[in-house]
Amino acid sequence: MHSQSILRDIKDLLKSFESVEKHGDLRDKVKALLPIFLKVRELGTTLIPNPGSLKLSARERILIYFKKYPNQVISEHELALVAGISEWARRVRELRVQFGWKIVSGVTAGEMLSQEEFSDIDIDLSNLGPNDYIMLDTKQDKEAAYRWSVANDIRKNSKSVQDKIIEYLRKNVGKEITGEELRYVANGKTEWARRVRELRTEKGWPITTRNTGRPELPVGVYVLEEDRQTPVHDRSISNKMRAEILTRDKHTCKNCNWNIKNWNKADPRFLEIHHIQHHSKGGKTNPDNLITVCNICHDEIHRLEK
Repeated sequence: MHSQSILRDIKDLLKSFESVEKHGDLRDKVKALLPIFLKVRELGTTLIPNPGSLKLSARERILIYFKKYPNQVISEHELALVAGISEWARRVRELRVQFGWKIVSGVTAGEMLSQEEFSDIDIDLSNLGPNDYIMLDTKQDKEAAYRWSVANDIRKNSKSVQDKIIEYLRKNVGKEITGEELRYVANGKTEWARRVRELRTEKGWPITTRNTGRPELPVGVYVLEEDRQTPVHDRSISNKMRAEILTRDKHTCKNCNWNIKNWNKADPRFLEIHHIQHHSKGGKTNPDNLITVCNICHDEIHRLEK
């Protein structure tokens, strides 16, 4: 086997390195280590099985590795090893931007974590580093390449981070958008995750995530459900409170009994949280004064109150 041959070469190189390590200067040692490093990297590329007759590319090996371990933190060193090339990070970006795989970097995941977007998922983020990666979903998004082109245009304008984000979401109503896309639209500004949260809780845009209304969504994905804003007095509800009420009400509208499990493209409604007594009229933002309603019923409730 090819891997066995590489292992024998590495053993021979290590023996040669022993004498250099004892007597050589710094550059001698580095030059002696270099072929060992290259052989180890070559060995890493043999770890990914090739089902066909053609040789797998670095990008294909990286994708296979990601798909084998979704929702797990993958280190840069693992990817460098299985890729076998120095430009492996560019291949990861191609998988994300050109081919639509939901992959986020450790930087993006950390910023989402700070806004409690990973609060209900089983991913060990205790050792998350900025150059690590997570594949959020093994389903390919074939519209991603077009969206990244749109994102590139929006990120170049002089608007605020929040305005750029909502412009991008409004151009993609109902579509699953990754945090990596939103970070790109925000031109890499670390505040992007906080601005998304403000758009939802302060500006009333119905941006849902796995833990704020759509539990079936992949972790780390955002959806602007509809191009409209919720009533002003229902915008002061925190993500934590929103999740608490949705769980209590079993993700079911308390007015018409529509459940999130009934969601489909023909009936794409979504769930919101409603103050029974208006916040503006002294109603408290606590569980006793909050109920889950679908957007159709929510609109009707406020129409009748006018």
